[in-house]
Amino acid sequence: MREYLLTLCITAAVTYLLTGPVRKFAIVAGAMPEIRARDVHREPTPRLGGIAMFFGLCAGLLVADHLTGLNEVFEKSNEPRALLSGAALIWLIGVLDDKFEIDALIKLGGQMIAAGVMVMQGLTILWLPIPGVGNVALTQWQGTLLTVALVVITINAVNFVDGLDGLAAGMVCIAAGAFFLYAYRIWYSYGIEAAAPATLFSAILMGMCLGFLPHNMHPARIFMGDSGSMLIGLVLAAGAISITGQLDPDALGLYVGSERAAVHATVPVYIPLLLPLTIIAVPAADLVLAIVRRTWRGQSPFAADRGHLHHRLLEIGHSHSRAVLIMYFWSALIAFGALAYSVNSASMWIVLGVVFLSAIGLVLLLLPRFTPRVPVWAQAFVPPRYRRRRRAAEAAEAAVAGAACEAQETAERAPVAAGISGVNGATAIGPRSRFVDRH
Repeated sequence: MREYLLTLCITAAVTYLLTGPVRKFAIVAGAMPEIRARDVHREPTPRLGGIAMFFGLCAGLLVADHLTGLNEVFEKSNEPRALLSGAALIWLIGVLDDKFEIDALIKLGGQMIAAGVMVMQGLTILWLPIPGVGNVALTQWQGTLLTVALVVITINAVNFVDGLDGLAAGMVCIAAGAFFLYAYRIWYSYGIEAAAPATLFSAILMGMCLGFLPHNMHPARIFMGDSGSMLIGLVLAAGAISITGQLDPDALGLYVGSERAAVHATVPVYIPLLLPLTIIAVPAADLVLAIVRRTWRGQSPFAADRGHLHHRLLEIGHSHSRAVLIMYFWSALIAFGALAYSVNSASMWIVLGVVFLSAIGLVLLLLPRFTPRVPVWAQAFVPPRYRRRRRAAEAAEAAVAGAACEAQETAERAPVAAGISGVNGATAIGPRSRFVDRH
């Protein structure tokens, strides 16, 4: 675990430190497009944040290659090199798109080529474990087509959800965290080395997202752009393909009793092949809805619009930060719910917990202007918008103080006003009016 944490921290540190210089470079390079009708931000913001994320990926792989506990991943598997090759290609396409906005079909072709490059180097689906059936071997063409389809779907799902500050990076980080825990359990609890590359990919992906998030939270100083969203989508897909398509259920069956039991034991990971990707179910659902919506209107499935889930949250009254947190909540609920189910699928408490949290999520969705109250002792630990009682007390004190000051000023100005009225109207008599008359 220490090696993975070190790799994660190095990746996050490199990404974080490089994002500032990359932002300046993006401004100088002109990768700062004008605000479009579908955009949520109000000021032009530089893109190309994927440059820092890519170098963070490279740093993470380099550090892992020199660690004793992780060096075996590079010696016994070609998957890290396959990931780096596909990531470099998809990153280059994304950089060109952030600068020149290339055609959507060209990007789609580049995504398929990047997936094909990974397949040629061994990162592919060899068999498909199906619950209730068992282990189904795939031909080379079937494995290649399924791998390319999963990579393309995952990349576009992440790309489509990248519409609010910090949304894509946070959701992918949550998915990678859940996937890391699952892969780590398979690797160290069962001793199955085929799960080691997926564990490493997930740790590096978390570092990339965590390092970029401080610069991308609302209000964002830089966007990851397609160079970042397509990159993290590819890394997430590579981890899912590695542990799903190359982990032999026969090896897991030695621990759970039979191949069929092994397939059932790994259902939460094999479900992503069919849905696809339960760990990013929210972006996947957004992708499907966007394709249906645009096709129904007679538009291209890749034509951008303001109909995504995060746009709808803003339209019903949620603030920018609240909409992002709601999307985080649903992503974490689905990802970690699947993780908990994989650990103990027979527990009814897991189902009840997911149902209860889902009810809370629905309440948050239906009450966009609801602001929870926190105890007085906890107000110092929450954002100012949740400190209603303290703010109300301060406002009342300010109102009382303001009223007292106003009354005092009124009392002080009354004699002066009386004297002035006597001079102007020749009606007031008294020492002050005679004094003014003499002068």
